[in-house]
Order: sequence, then C-alpha cells, then structure tokens
Amino acid sequence: QVQLVESGGGLVQAGGSLRLSCIASTRTFSSYVMGWFRQPSGKEREFVAYVSWSGGSTRYADSVKGRFTISRDNAKNTVYLQMNSLKPEDTAVYYCAAGVGMARGVNSYTYWGQGTQVTVSS
Repeated sequence: QVQLVESGGGLVQAGGSLRLSCIASTRTFSSYVMGWFRQPSGKEREFVAYVSWSGGSTRYADSVKGRFTISRDNAKNTVYLQMNSLKPEDTAVYYCAAGVGMARGVNSYTYWGQGTQVTVSS
C-alpha cells in the first residue's frame, strides 16, 4: 500500500506560480511512475503530466506544456509540479498518483492522493 499526500495548493492570480509537492510513504518509490492529474469542478479527472521511475523521461498534456514542469526526488520520496504562467482554466483539484507504467490514463495508476485545490483568479 502506498499513501500519497499532496501539498502546495492555494489561491493565485493569473500569471502567477505555484509548486505542488507529493510525498509517498513507501520504500519502493523509485519503482513507480508518478503522475499529476487534475479535476475541475463538475468535470472529469484529466492527465497533466507524468515522470518516469528515474526522472529521466516526462510527458505533459498539451494544455500545460511549456508552463508546468514535473520532477521527482527519489531520495525524498517526493514528486513535484512546478506551475508557471497560471491561467484561470488551470483551476482544479490536483492529484498525484503512482503507477507501474508510463501512461496518461487514469486507470493506469493504482494509488492516489487526496488532492489539493488550486484556484487561479483572473
């Protein structure tokens, strides 16, 4: 069982930045692909980004490419999402997730955090 706890969400003005963190309670953190997803109010959960086991490979949704950066520190069991140039449409609950393969689908991830709210005001 892997427990994931996100932090770093909050209220920010458009154009601003936030850094989300997600810490995992597992001794095998480096064996998981880590992803970030988001769910706007009333909408389905959507892929944002994932990072490979070592951190050497990343993928992003087109909507965040060039603005968001995913990274991980396996020594700290932590994955990060640096979000720059935020837009009101980035407003959502952001979730980190752990899976065994590099994929964009929600169903490809086994463990999920409780989520952290990000609100971008215009």
